[in-house]
Amino acid sequence: MKTNASNAMHAAPSAKPQEDPKAPIATIDLVNLRNYTRETGQPTHPEMLDTAPMEHVKEIEITEEHITIKYNERISRTYNTNEITHKEWEYKYNDDAEMVRAVARVIDLARRHLKDLPENVACPPGCAECCSGYEPFVSRADVQRIADHFGMAFNDVLTQHVVQRKSADGHYLGYLKKITPEIESQCVFLKGTKSGRYYCGIYSARPSDCREFTPIGCEDVDASLPRAGSFPVGPPFVPRHPRGMRNGRLR
Repeated sequence: MKTNASNAMHAAPSAKPQEDPKAPIATIDLVNLRNYTRETGQPTHPEMLDTAPMEHVKEIEITEEHITIKYNERISRTYNTNEITHKEWEYKYNDDAEMVRAVARVIDLARRHLKDLPENVACPPGCAECCSGYEPFVSRADVQRIADHFGMAFNDVLTQHVVQRKSADGHYLGYLKKITPEIESQCVFLKGTKSGRYYCGIYSARPSDCREFTPIGCEDVDASLPRAGSFPVGPPFVPRHPRGMRNGRLR
C-alpha cells in the first residue's frame, strides 16, 4: 500500500477512513497456502494474505511483462492536506497464457479504435467558447506583437489589455483582460454580436496561447452552430491610444 500527501484547502475535515475490513480467509486460500509451502519449502502465514476484494479499480498499467492495478483508494481530508491510500496489485503475466491472451485482446481493441476521430475536430464558424472562460497567457513577445499591430507602445498595451501576473520563470507577463472580471466573460479583443458571428479582433497578432489552441477534442464547442459555411468578419479591434500618441509615437 502506498501513501501520498498533497496540499489542498477544503471546507471541512472528514473523519479518518477505516482500513479495509479483513475478510475471513476461505478454505481454498488456506489449502493454496499449504500447497505452496509443501511445493516450495517456504513457510506461509495466513495473516499475510490480503483477502479484501478488489472493488474500486482506479488505474491499470500494462507493460511488456507486468500488469499493475491500483484499487480501493481512500482519502482522509484535513484542512491543509489529503492523505491518499490505495492498494496495488502487480503480476508478471507474460508466463500466464490466459493473461497474455487477455492483454492481447485489449491491444487488438486499441488497434481497432486507433483511427477513431473525436467528436470535434474543427470549430464551427463564429464559435467563441474558448474566448470565454479561458485566459490566454501572454509573453513579452506576444505583448510586443500586439503593440506592433496597433502601433502602440509596449507598456501601453501591457497596461490597457493585460492583467499583469508574471509567472515564476518570468516567461509570461500575465493574461489578456476580459470585458468584466468574471472568468466566463469574453476576451476584450472578441468582436461580433452573438455566437455564430464572433471573431477575433486581433487575429493576425493573437497570443501564442491562442495560436496553439486546437479544436481537436474540444468539449466546449457551441454545438448549436452549423458546421458548414462561413461569414464575413467585421472591422478589427480598434484600441484606445494614449493622448499624444499615434502609431506608437509622440505627435
